[in-house]
Amino acid sequence: MTAEKLLEVKNLKKHFHVGKNQVLKAVDDISFDIYKGETFGLVGESGCGKSTTGRTIINLYNSSEGHVQFNGQEVAHIRGRKRKDFNQKVQMIFQDPYASLNPRMNVAMCIGEGMDIHKLYPGKKREKRIHELLETVGLQKEHASRYPHEFSGGQRQRIGIARSLAVNPEFIIADEPISALDVSVQAQVVNLMKNLQKEHNLTYLFIAHDLAMVKHISDRIGVMYLGNLVEMTTSEDLYREPLHPYTNILLSAIPVPDPSIEQTRDRIIVKGEVPSPVNPPSGCVFRTRCPEAMDICSQMKPVWQEAKPGHFVACHLYEETSHAR
Repeated sequence: MTAEKLLEVKNLKKHFHVGKNQVLKAVDDISFDIYKGETFGLVGESGCGKSTTGRTIINLYNSSEGHVQFNGQEVAHIRGRKRKDFNQKVQMIFQDPYASLNPRMNVAMCIGEGMDIHKLYPGKKREKRIHELLETVGLQKEHASRYPHEFSGGQRQRIGIARSLAVNPEFIIADEPISALDVSVQAQVVNLMKNLQKEHNLTYLFIAHDLAMVKHISDRIGVMYLGNLVEMTTSEDLYREPLHPYTNILLSAIPVPDPSIEQTRDRIIVKGEVPSPVNPPSGCVFRTRCPEAMDICSQMKPVWQEAKPGHFVACHLYEETSHAR
């Protein structure tokens, strides 16, 4: 890819100490890049470490190991005025539109708070900018004086998007921004985000568990399982030719709109429960549920490798040294 690299995540780990001599490996040595103007989707089951990855990137959590660089700067080392600049350039849309807005603040106050912190749009320009943002996300300027409880879930998420745009960011981390919304509203919000990306030249990290929706908005997709990145490629390649058994399982779970096809198609049913990140399996973390598991899977952790041009996977099935099935 010839585009300019905006974000570089290298060997990132985030571990939590949850008890005496117990460590929860929420994010365990993952690496990926995000390029300017693209949407990078991060998908996986609940509890796989997607949201923790996003929060560690934005430095809401301190990383345990590894590096996160934004525009060539190490995020963990940014201090003072540069930290304020970083906070302006990188914004987050949170999962829960009900909890992410202060119920004591009206919409104008919620959206304008970031402007005030970064000293943007002084005087009458502030009110004008708030009205512009509300109209940009499909609301009306009259909504500025209302409070969060007066809106539906979809409308609140639009307010959250307007708030993130208020400081003119370059990069937005969208942490499951549609999971709490009705299906009809989900498509509206995703289409809104795509239009805003074109208008404002935004870059997204789009975190979700719905692989169908992620394909609709993402240029490239990374698949996570139990704190590990197991596959990464373009959204088209991931759907056309998934390599990792876990990705195949996620894709087979997506319903087909045609009832006759849906009733007759073969679905891959995953066995067992997700292991605890406090005590993950040896070797490949997916081996206890994998229909393709081999002896080597319990002995060695698979190497993250480029199995095909631009298509990365961590699976013994694609290693030259793997045993024949």
